[in-house]
Amino acid sequence: MGSLVLTQPLAITTSLCPFPAHTKTTLNTKRRQSHIIRRSSISCNNHASSNQSSDETSSQYRPQLGKVERRNVLIGLGMTGLGSNPLALANPVNGPDTNICNQPKLLDGTPLPDKCCAPKSSSDIIDYKPPPFTKLRVRPAAHKADKEYIAKYNEALSMMKGLDDTDPRSFKQQADVHCAYCNYGYDQDGYPGVELQVHFNWLFFPFHRWYLYFYERILGKLIGDPDFAIPFWNWDHPDGMTMPAMFTSDPNSDLYDVNRSPKHQPPYGLDLEYNKDNLCKPPKPYKQLVEDNLATMYRQMVSGASQQLLFFGGEYKGGEEPVNQMGTIESTPHNNIHVWSGSEKNPNGEDMGNFYSAGRDPMFYALHGNVDRMWSIWKSLPGKNNRDITDCDWLNSTFLFYDENAQLVRVRVGDCLDTEKLGYVYEQVDLPWLNYKPRAKSSTLLRRQTRSADQSRGGLTPLTDFPIKLTKKTTVLVARPKKGKRSKAEKEKEEEVLVVEGIDFDMTKAVKFDVYINDEDESGPGKSEFAGSFTTVPHFSTNKKKMPNVKLTLGITELLEDVGAEDDDNVFVTLVPKSGNVTIGGIKIVFLS
Repeated sequence: MGSLVLTQPLAITTSLCPFPAHTKTTLNTKRRQSHIIRRSSISCNNHASSNQSSDETSSQYRPQLGKVERRNVLIGLGMTGLGSNPLALANPVNGPDTNICNQPKLLDGTPLPDKCCAPKSSSDIIDYKPPPFTKLRVRPAAHKADKEYIAKYNEALSMMKGLDDTDPRSFKQQADVHCAYCNYGYDQDGYPGVELQVHFNWLFFPFHRWYLYFYERILGKLIGDPDFAIPFWNWDHPDGMTMPAMFTSDPNSDLYDVNRSPKHQPPYGLDLEYNKDNLCKPPKPYKQLVEDNLATMYRQMVSGASQQLLFFGGEYKGGEEPVNQMGTIESTPHNNIHVWSGSEKNPNGEDMGNFYSAGRDPMFYALHGNVDRMWSIWKSLPGKNNRDITDCDWLNSTFLFYDENAQLVRVRVGDCLDTEKLGYVYEQVDLPWLNYKPRAKSSTLLRRQTRSADQSRGGLTPLTDFPIKLTKKTTVLVARPKKGKRSKAEKEKEEEVLVVEGIDFDMTKAVKFDVYINDEDESGPGKSEFAGSFTTVPHFSTNKKKMPNVKLTLGITELLEDVGAEDDDNVFVTLVPKSGNVTIGGIKIVFLS
């Protein structure tokens, strides 16, 4: 998953990747540190012996190596037959180590007043199993919710906010969950000093699904309604392309948050390709806004998300730095909505405008309800063969949450793949973006031929000049590794992917740049020439302002069809800076299957 390869993922099922056998592990730092430092080669489809103690079993799944590159360790142990048993390299992310709580710092270096980490628990950690239910909870579209539902949600949230701040079920603690997991508050369990991050990688979808699941169950428990379901912000539909009224209409409601953009209140339309530098510019005409948003959704869910790596993001292994590559929905529109919603008054972008504060806004949970819904929709798109990742390292990755009974529980990625098994579904609404395919500009072919003939006259940045600081619109000529048109079967097997790599930026600032192919005129997201964007939400760390190994991957097979470039040996790639300071390490085209 982390590299672009030409082979299909190993077809294994969730049943071959069982929940690691570390039930009822106690939070005891000294006992954990006393474990022998080792790297177990247990296959992810092997069960631990039943006569092992829970701590002994845990040590096999949480090796105490520190920050060491996994392949080098295996070679050092003589395990160089990497192709003989692909399951033998199982190394999921186990997290977090709740005994260690890092303290992220603000822009000026000031530590956050609150470390964000959950209260300590002296009780055992229980491997979670969803309780039985008699009917499915139905999460409603926020813009369609009636007064009775809004009143019930407000009552539940009021009770959550009324809990003592030290209660792990309180609203403060629920907000801090996101702060800790997303601002490097925790280390990976078993790897001291290796920070845990659930953005920019394949943990993005499953972490937020579990997060919302327990948030919802706590609310239902507080009002005595096990059927209560949280709403989703239907931002992929024209009727939902504003802040939902339930969160904005009543300043005295517990659903209201003062730290939102005052300039983006209803009826101001939501721009799914928003960038912070547009704040002082006139808004797009409503018709263009809707068209651009629908084209963006088509690109992020259909044409640009044909492969798992593109949709889910880069792989993340235990003890290793993640491949910092966002999936399509995480990058856009998720990140853009965060920045669009946050307060401009605060330099840190509070509340939604920064990961550390985002969970303080009740609208955050509705935003992520629709993110979660996109995961379910992607797997059911007609005519597609979209499916979940089958890598055991993903399926066996774990998180810790407090449930509705204030019990600390361990959950596994592989147990949240089906929302119905978790007891909920989403209200059925139209998908107007499903067939909203962007159109190429009529002059594309002529302009490309003219530019190709004039390329020797200058104006292009040679790839040999990289890395470069992206301070102005920059166009490069990028070779395609395979020439000529491909058959439909070939395209279904391999996606042509544009890779922008070595992206260096200040992660405490909002960053955005757009990418076009064979188009220098910035025709906008409603046109086929628009390949996609790189967008970030500001967030803080304990000791760094930059992230390593960051790349942007854009599926371009359909784009090349639409702009008539399938026969070209090269394409012109134009990068357009929108906000923040960015350095680009290089650009290339590969094929992904």
